[in-house]
Amino acid sequence: MVQKYQSPVRVYKHPFELIMAAYERRFPTCPLIPMFVDSDTVSEFKSEDGAIHVIERRCKLDIDAPRLLKKIAGVDYVYFVQKNSLNSRERTLHIEAHNETFSNRVIIHEHCCYTVHPENEDWTCFEQSASLDIKSFFGFESTVEKIAMKQYTSNIKKGKEIIEYYLRQLEEEGITFVPRWTPPSLGPSSETLSSSQTQATSVAVLVPDAAALKEGLSGEGLSSPGAASEPVVGTPDDKLDADYIKRYLGDLTPLQESCLIRLRQWLQETHKGKIPKDEHILRFLRARDFNIDKAREIMCQSLTWRKQHQVDYILDTWTPPQVLQDYYAGGWHHHDKDGRPLYVLRLGQMDTKGLVRALGEEALLRYVLSINEEGLRRCEENTKVFGRPISSWTCLVDLEGLNMRHLWRPGVKALLRIIEVVEANYPETLGRLLILRAPRVFPVLWTLVSPFIDDNTRRKFLIYAGNDYQGPGGLLDYIDKEIIPDFLSGECMCDVPEGGLVPKSLYRTAEELENEDLKLWTETIYQSASVFKGAPHEILIQIVDATSVITWDFDVCKGDIVFNIYHSKRSPQPPKKDSLGAHSITSPGGNNVQLIDKVWQLGRDYSMVESPLICKEGESVQGSHVTRWPGFYILQWKFHSMPACAATNLPRVDDVLASLQVSSHKCKVMYYTEVIGSEDFRGSMTSLESSHSGFSQLSAATTSSSQSHSSSMISRWRFC
Repeated sequence: MVQKYQSPVRVYKHPFELIMAAYERRFPTCPLIPMFVDSDTVSEFKSEDGAIHVIERRCKLDIDAPRLLKKIAGVDYVYFVQKNSLNSRERTLHIEAHNETFSNRVIIHEHCCYTVHPENEDWTCFEQSASLDIKSFFGFESTVEKIAMKQYTSNIKKGKEIIEYYLRQLEEEGITFVPRWTPPSLGPSSETLSSSQTQATSVAVLVPDAAALKEGLSGEGLSSPGAASEPVVGTPDDKLDADYIKRYLGDLTPLQESCLIRLRQWLQETHKGKIPKDEHILRFLRARDFNIDKAREIMCQSLTWRKQHQVDYILDTWTPPQVLQDYYAGGWHHHDKDGRPLYVLRLGQMDTKGLVRALGEEALLRYVLSINEEGLRRCEENTKVFGRPISSWTCLVDLEGLNMRHLWRPGVKALLRIIEVVEANYPETLGRLLILRAPRVFPVLWTLVSPFIDDNTRRKFLIYAGNDYQGPGGLLDYIDKEIIPDFLSGECMCDVPEGGLVPKSLYRTAEELENEDLKLWTETIYQSASVFKGAPHEILIQIVDATSVITWDFDVCKGDIVFNIYHSKRSPQPPKKDSLGAHSITSPGGNNVQLIDKVWQLGRDYSMVESPLICKEGESVQGSHVTRWPGFYILQWKFHSMPACAATNLPRVDDVLASLQVSSHKCKVMYYTEVIGSEDFRGSMTSLESSHSGFSQLSAATTSSSQSHSSSMISRWRFC
């Protein structure tokens, strides 16, 4: 059992030297941490110039554990070894700690670091990371893990309070300034010290008020005083500041903060500098109770879906058909008392059958997606307006007029599909659902729909029959009186269309709807394929003119794969339909194709023209290959079996969990390929220089990554 923790950056608005003076007061004991009983100095080293000070302490802890467990373990106290390395020249303090007691059964490592704030040299940053690995503990492994994480979390919360407590203590003693270290030969005079102290005071006065800034490191943009700039994301060095998390993401426990940071780091490593916004990552973590592996899996699937169907561009490129604008009885209407955007849907007044017959299921789905995209945008705006995190919206559904015609089977089918898509790709975006004037037929509809709604989402539903919403605990508890719509006996005029029956003259035939659906939704330049262990997916590209350029763009949706390119002078035979043939292995979806005959020999019948490229789950890869010979080129995606000790971007335990997620040795890729003439392909011809483009326009900013010039040219060519 391994637990990991990574803190956000915590900022002290005090100089590094003053923080160090406060930190040293924690030893040899710290009354603010009752479990910290005592500490003894084991070794100490100071450099001749006084710039380096390394001290090692043996710390005695009284762990708050059940008496029976202590008796079984045979100890009353637990000892840790802590090594502090202070570099006054560089103004850094590194703290390494590990357990001495039960080190053969339990392995605890902790690293903390105090550094100077990169944007303000009179502020100090603090970060910490830790890992807990319980090998065995007399059968009480789970209990020990819970105790350790509970106490560690408690101490993390107190960390900043303790430093601030000793800072106040120093201030009461008249110590508000500690001079910086200088080489002995260049020691400052008392006049210089006085001048430095005055200068430090003046700098502190000139520092802008933190409320006007997003405090933190480069990710929080301290370079624009007086205005809260958007956090810059996309570089591996970005770090989240604790104050930024509280201001823009909400109150999180230390372990929740750690999950957010670790998942964010994984995305940065995988996508090479282009990641979703922190709010979006946090939604998926909340949807899976902060289980990193589960959240990572569903988020990567969602980001791939967004890219495949170009959801990021809906608001800018798609205009709803006039039928929807006239007869879809829904729209945005101010906000609720918590500042959440409010969406009003008059479902009882809407002709669902008419909309489906006139537009088709896909058009309705796309319209609902555009509503969700607009909701995300409004949440960001309201976060800035109200000065607190707003990550979800409220939906008010008026069911007056709901009857059996709304239970038309194709309409219910469309509704269920919409719910399924929204649940998978917009988790934790619904803050509250107010269902008003529910008629007698509503329980029938609820019985059909509720099994498809997540339990956490269902708990946000409030259902009122008749005029119950006007009484105590009703609408006024959630929405200000001034904005209650007029059709609900309020005083505010609501611009939501009234709906009504869609004229039958606008209905379309099944054939017309099918063709329209293809244009609206399923027509995509990407194709999907399943890759099984022992059954790769291959596509054939015939090249007539040498020096043509084969380009590709693919996402690894599930599992790890190996990407290869082969050349053959002979044309591979198409797969045989005979189930006993050499090419009979197919995926359940029927889209797995193998072209290289099993009797072919590498080097004789076909040759490898590029070194294999290992691509991990979640990666998005672009690249190109300049053909040297005419003939037949085969692009192959093959299942990758991870060696037990392979070095990866993920910690080893994550690798194990990731491998377990690949059910039945199945991988999945979504790919796009095209051949262009060399005269149309500008830039470097370096082949298989892949760039990891990232999945989504949810990224707040796109930064340049260390991608190849050829791949970047492909990217510009494809998306212009």
